[in-house]
Amino acid sequence: MNTRFFRTLGLVLAAGSTLAAQPGSLAGPVAGFVYDGAGRVLRPVQGVPGAAWIGEPVNFGFNLSAAYVAPRQDSAFVVSADNALHFFRLTSSGPVEAGLGGVNFVPQRVVFSPSGSAAALFTPGKVHIYLGLPGAPALAGSITLPGAAGLQPVSAGGNRPAQRTTATSSANADFALSDDGLYALNVSAGSARLLSINGDNRSLTPAGAGSLVAFAAIGHDAAVLDPAVGLVLIRNASATGTPQSLAPVDDNLASAVGIGFSQDGGKLYVASAAAQGVLAFDLTAGARGTVSCDCTPAALVPMGSLFRLNEFSTVPLWLFDAGAAQRIVFVPALTN
Repeated sequence: MNTRFFRTLGLVLAAGSTLAAQPGSLAGPVAGFVYDGAGRVLRPVQGVPGAAWIGEPVNFGFNLSAAYVAPRQDSAFVVSADNALHFFRLTSSGPVEAGLGGVNFVPQRVVFSPSGSAAALFTPGKVHIYLGLPGAPALAGSITLPGAAGLQPVSAGGNRPAQRTTATSSANADFALSDDGLYALNVSAGSARLLSINGDNRSLTPAGAGSLVAFAAIGHDAAVLDPAVGLVLIRNASATGTPQSLAPVDDNLASAVGIGFSQDGGKLYVASAAAQGVLAFDLTAGARGTVSCDCTPAALVPMGSLFRLNEFSTVPLWLFDAGAAQRIVFVPALTN
């Protein structure tokens, strides 16, 4: 009887293992997604922080040339190998395509709002704002970009990763979009500028080349990091918010590669190559700390309740857990 029981258990476990390994399966906890440029696929990061692994490719039915995943990891804009744009909701049973209302262009890049309820799709000289994500994406309007800023993907050289092959748009730190889709931040003409589909275009604070910008979720609080000046917070940037200095420039801020707010807006995080980790600014207590790792961050990309610090490659994937643990963990590199 015991022998028969264990044989049956073994068959059940083997069957479960086979199902979990099927391409595109999202069974079990999924921490997020990463774009595998070499394989031209999107892969789930399965498991939980500290015990996660790179999963089998998500099955879209075609190869990808680019993928941009929403911060909550519930949807993605993907570009197929034949250069067509698609939008998918990412569900536990697999990707489900949703229409985009006759979009006939392929964006140079995509930037999501902090919660992923809105997205900005870049074409030469313009940004097209979509609302209603992830359930019903709809074009709300367009913004003409001032000057030439933001028109081209950032080069792979220096501290920032190439944008055309990222798995999420949030690495595009020279541009940010508010959750309601009404306002955007863009670095151009020596300043961080507030733009809108209604024609707004005004300077918020001086910001030079290499500056990083971010919106907090829900409202219009914003942050600007100028590598030559320092870190600035602007409460309610859509009104008449006054820039508040959080920290003057130092080596760690000068080598920043990404900034982002916590989900509740109470903290501001800066990924720094020189600090080899993430600087955490508590906006209520006025305190500053550092979460270190054995890595050199190349980005700060929201990935569910985590932030991703580098792109998928042959080295481990590093994740910043911004919860109570305040730790940085790694996901082993894919070995097959």
